[in-house]
Amino acid sequence: MNRRLALKTAILATGVAIVAACTPMMEKEPDIVDIAASNGNFNTLVAAVTAAGLVETLKGDGPFTVFAPTDAAFAALPAGTVDNLLLPENKDQLTAILTYHVVPGAVTSDQLAGQRLSVATVNGENVHIDGRNGVKVEQSNVTTADIIASNGVIHVIDKVLLP
Repeated sequence: MNRRLALKTAILATGVAIVAACTPMMEKEPDIVDIAASNGNFNTLVAAVTAAGLVETLKGDGPFTVFAPTDAAFAALPAGTVDNLLLPENKDQLTAILTYHVVPGAVTSDQLAGQRLSVATVNGENVHIDGRNGVKVEQSNVTTADIIASNGVIHVIDKVLLP
């Protein structure tokens, strides 16, 4: 009797191993950084996040809500601002600006609709959000809302937020 049970167990284990080997690996859903890096409209943001040493943080579990300025939003800053911020000696200032664009938790546009809020950012300062007519964050407009990532949500904005 024990030999039969041992044989059945061995056959079952072999079958499970074969199925596991033949099943393709599930790929991880893209996180906030993956989405920004693959988009093409966030090259400056990705460069800034990298220079500030925030890549691993924004690839972390989160959840985070990121108000992501486009390349055009960065280009609208005064000439030389981005280049200056990317210098190693300005890392603290760059980090303060970038973390001002991040709110803890995953907040979607339907949670903002019809409300005026003051929300604490990761850098500790508050941003003012007005969801009564579209969504505005400070003086920027959310142009694309609710890009869902594995660790949060991205809202595309048309201006860089400055603390």
